[in-house]
Amino acid sequence: MKVCITSTGPDLSSQVDPRFGRCGYFLFIDTETRQVEAVNNEAAGASGGAGIQSARFVSEKGAEAVITGNFGPNATSVLQASGVKMIIGAQGVTVEEALGGFQSGVYREVNAPSVESHFGMKSPSPGGTGMGTGRGQGSGRGMGSGRGMGSGRGMGGGRGMGMNVQNQSGGMQSPGANAAPSSRNQDDIASLKEQARQLEEMLADIKNKISSVENGES
Repeated sequence: MKVCITSTGPDLSSQVDPRFGRCGYFLFIDTETRQVEAVNNEAAGASGGAGIQSARFVSEKGAEAVITGNFGPNATSVLQASGVKMIIGAQGVTVEEALGGFQSGVYREVNAPSVESHFGMKSPSPGGTGMGTGRGQGSGRGMGSGRGMGSGRGMGGGRGMGMNVQNQSGGMQSPGANAAPSSRNQDDIASLKEQARQLEEMLADIKNKISSVENGES
């Protein structure tokens, strides 16, 4: 069986990287021969769509299962469509220990995301508003236009799906705050459009494979 383990380094003694889309390396391991192939994750520094790019790469490399700490929603969609098993819970151990734990049934298989979007991009910062903080799925902005009284953006009423970003002034947002999308909004929109495009390509590839199988093509 060919498995993929996310890693911080290129060998079995490296620590497991708990992030999937933005891990440092992918280690592809044949569980029977113990042959290892280490591949640097080129999607780790992507501005958006890292989960999708990583999932497509792992699938194309022929991995039957991926062992990591967590999976976000974008990676989950692609891996599920490709039939790749998702194994979570491998954190604070080496790649070799994670492989042993997988073969012993220590970790569990999941069929749904275990973290929200942009999980791998978060980093601590003053006030607890690191990158990605305060955003839920779908870029984290509310679907309405309302904003809370100094407690961030929400679903039309001031509450986001993730952690709220507090108004630095502590008061009510000014009437003109919603007048135009910020540059961050525009970046989020561009990132989501790119992710949607890649998912559409992936779906088209899968449909073509299904059609080939149904028509008896090799």
